[in-house]
Amino acid sequence: MTQPPTNDLLSRRDLQVVWHPCTQMKDHESLPPIPIRRGDGVWLEDYDGQRYLDAISSWWVNLFGHGNARIAAAIGRQLQQLEHVLLAGFTHAPVIELSEALLAVAPRGLRRCFYADNGSSAVEIALKMSFHYWRNSGQSDRTRFITLANSYHGETLGALAVGDVGLYKKIYEPLLLRAITAPSPDDFLRPAAMPVDAWVGSRIDAMEALLQRHRGEVCAVIVEPLVQCAGGMRMYDASYLRQLRRLCDAYQVHLIADEIAVGFGRTGSLWACEQAAVAPDIMCLSKGLTGGFLPLAVTLSSEDIYQAFYADYSANKAFLHSHSYTGNPLACAAARETLAIFADSDVLAANRPLTQAMADALAPLRAHPHVAQVRQCGMIAAVELVMNKATAEPYPAQRRIGLQIHRLALQQGVLLRPLGNVLYLMPPYVISVEQIHMVARVMERCITAVCG
Repeated sequence: MTQPPTNDLLSRRDLQVVWHPCTQMKDHESLPPIPIRRGDGVWLEDYDGQRYLDAISSWWVNLFGHGNARIAAAIGRQLQQLEHVLLAGFTHAPVIELSEALLAVAPRGLRRCFYADNGSSAVEIALKMSFHYWRNSGQSDRTRFITLANSYHGETLGALAVGDVGLYKKIYEPLLLRAITAPSPDDFLRPAAMPVDAWVGSRIDAMEALLQRHRGEVCAVIVEPLVQCAGGMRMYDASYLRQLRRLCDAYQVHLIADEIAVGFGRTGSLWACEQAAVAPDIMCLSKGLTGGFLPLAVTLSSEDIYQAFYADYSANKAFLHSHSYTGNPLACAAARETLAIFADSDVLAANRPLTQAMADALAPLRAHPHVAQVRQCGMIAAVELVMNKATAEPYPAQRRIGLQIHRLALQQGVLLRPLGNVLYLMPPYVISVEQIHMVARVMERCITAVCG
């Protein structure tokens, strides 16, 4: 007889064949991967019946809960009609309807949608699109990109090159194009005595100095609006984006907004850029785009950028980037339904009490002797752990504080996956106030148990 699946059985089978992402596989000798049988709302359930509250939306993708009935039904309906067709020379209703719906709510000036299947690919497209635009416009000296210190834009080579998190990037530097790194407006780095506007002004001055020094070389500036997510959920003031938009216009470079992690209401507005009342020239979306159901990404561009590629075939100006599953109908149906949920109910208003509950639940941690800062931007909250509160001395990476907390939290039924010494809360929007407070209590117990 076939053995019934259990955590232990499936974990052992997994470790014979699967290489997991962003993982030192040897760690699984002491912490085996957890096989998940089903998901329901904020909960994941393993094969032994243990439940875990998914406080991080399974790497920030899930918006409306695991197993959302509306999105699942939309995929089911589409599956009965068309599972896939190439998007070169063909089209289909889901990709048209999704594009129309996206552009109806996108920042002003974004008029075209180019599809891929993951966030890194969306960034690759944005970089190539900007570079190629300038080449088509007769400015072939523009080959550089400016990025912010501590930024993260993905792990394919182009996306990695415009990131600045050494953990992911350092080993591959010999393979990468040379980006220009500007100081980050990260508010955690702001001297306590310096007003926010002065801090932002100093960071903008540094950006302008780079634009001036590299005038005529730069294709675009790429930023994660408001929150540098994989860089430790570091946050900055919206006024930086407003002034950056002004600089990009003045120096005639594109502004690329990587809203892959911060879009779809995560920061309290549909797009993080809205809080600065600016529109980028190119915007990258993925993660929450399908509500966490299927891989899909889209790079939105202005009409001006699109028109630079629109020419007779003999002009050799076409944008020849492609993916086999570009605009997959099933993923587009999921994304279309995700946008329909936003249209049918005031999701952002419904999230406001949850945002306040996150602030209230985490507030007591500000006094903890090993917490340097508790910060929040909408439905994203972070707790920065330090060895010494007075000096903000961080824990050395070798201590693996985050991994220890991750293990303890799992034992208490909560999925946290800290970024180094930073715990964060980025839950599905169906989480309850009571569940938020439960997660905060687990955080506090784990911090005290691990840090003292």
